[in-house]
Amino acid sequence: MKTKIKTPVEKEDIESLRIGDEFYIDGTIVTCRDAAHRRFLEDNEALPVTLSVMFHAGPIVSEGKVISIGPTTSMRMERYEYDFIKRTGVRIIIGKGTMGERTAQACREFGAIHAIFPGGCSVYAAERVKGIESVFWSDLGMPEALWVLRVEDFGPLFVSIDSEGKNLF
Repeated sequence: MKTKIKTPVEKEDIESLRIGDEFYIDGTIVTCRDAAHRRFLEDNEALPVTLSVMFHAGPIVSEGKVISIGPTTSMRMERYEYDFIKRTGVRIIIGKGTMGERTAQACREFGAIHAIFPGGCSVYAAERVKGIESVFWSDLGMPEALWVLRVEDFGPLFVSIDSEGKNLF
């Protein structure tokens, strides 16, 4: 059976997912990388969008369409993620590779998960993006801006840190 999660995501939607489980997302996701984490947490600038699902990714956009969107290394955001999860209430974080103990602790305390999207599948992922709803902080550049994307059947995603804080890696 194919597990589908629709946004906005509530804590109850992810509680049964365990490390290694595969799932897909329908709804809205927001890209968010290093510069946006810094702007929010270090510069204390309010996020211009509500996060339910955050994708550590920087899309390539041409003529209003996402043509490539692959995950970036999540570990780069490890130093920010505990506070980011605590302050935003984000439920699903998607990226590449592992994250550390502080992120696992935040997932456990605040009811979130980290999932991996297979690397090397950026064109495949772009095909799951059905539209760009908006873009914020474009002054950070295309890959670092906050892209609000409408997705359908976005995945496969694999839980790497579950809401109990168990870490696949």
